[in-house]
Amino acid sequence: GIVQSLLTTCRLQGVDPYTYLVDVLQRVALHLASRVDELTPRRWKTLFADAPLRSDIER
Repeated sequence: GIVQSLLTTCRLQGVDPYTYLVDVLQRVALHLASRVDELTPRRWKTLFADAPLRSDIER
């Protein structure tokens, strides 16, 4: 249910779910816990969507 909700929120925000998940799963280990709200799809779109982290598999 949580994953489905997250994917639906991405779509509602106009965010590609795959790009979002790849970026956030890499970024979460480095991101400050006090700023975790920046990793929600809405905030992520304005802060990180222009230069998302990519998977090594895509190369």
